[in-house]
This record gives sequence, C-alpha cells and structure tokens, in this order.
Amino acid sequence: MIRTLADLDRARADARRMVARRALAGAATSMVPIPGVDIAADVGLLASLLPAISKRFDLDHDSIAAMPPHASQRALVLAAGLGNSLIGRFVTRRLAAAMLKRVGVRLAAGSAAKVVPILGQGIAAGIGFAALRAAGNAHIDDCYTTAKALIEDRGADVEA
Repeated sequence: MIRTLADLDRARADARRMVARRALAGAATSMVPIPGVDIAADVGLLASLLPAISKRFDLDHDSIAAMPPHASQRALVLAAGLGNSLIGRFVTRRLAAAMLKRVGVRLAAGSAAKVVPILGQGIAAGIGFAALRAAGNAHIDDCYTTAKALIEDRGADVEA
C-alpha cells in the first residue's frame, strides 16, 4: 500500500520498468512481417499494462472501491481532471485501443513500414516501442499525480 511519497516514488520506478519490459515485448511482435499483427499485440499488451500500472499505484478498480467514499470520489475527480478515464476503471481492449489512438499516427506509419522487408520491420519495432512506452508513461504520470494528491489529502486530514 502506498502511504508515503517514498512509496510513491518506488511505485513509479517499478511501473517505468514494467512499461519498458512490455514495450520491448511489443517491439518484438513488430518484427513479425505481417501488417496489423503489431497493432493487435500492442492493444493486448496495453490492455494488461494499464491495469497493472493502476494497481501498482493502488488506483485500480478494486482499490478505489475499497477507499472511503470521499477518497474514491476525489481520486476519480483528480483522474478526470487530468483527462485520464482509465484510473479506477476496468480496462477493456476497446479502451486500450482508444489510448493507442493518441499515438496512432506513429503506429500506422510503423505498420505501413513493414512493406519494406527487414528495414521496415525494424522501423515498425522502434515506432511500436516508442508508442507503447509513451502511452504507458503517460498513464504512470497521471497515476503518480493522482496518488500524490491523495497522500497529501490524507496528510491534511491527519493534521486537522
């Protein structure tokens, strides 16, 4: 459970390592010379990665449901204020695909690059890695900001 800023910093470091590993796995699938396989794999990876990140920050659906009502509402309001509709929700493949659309131009370019043998696959792998890492790190930043505000709120509650 995250109770302090030190815990929060550890959670962020763990989540960044998790994103790097999954982005590398996504890059490996980009080496398959069939256009579209990489995008499908990225959606699947992201659909499992985003809830894992949220869970690491105690902001997954179950953790938020277990919070006192004022804290859970505050978490969801903070997340919405950041434009993050994934914190505290079940992440479906559809939501993961919507998240990837933010970096969709890169993904489409990578998939199209596959028509050039070998070099295109390498380009697609690099683009897929960058896109998955960008999406994962954006979610980490939103989770960090939300969790930090909740920690600060708890501190204010304790002091009052």
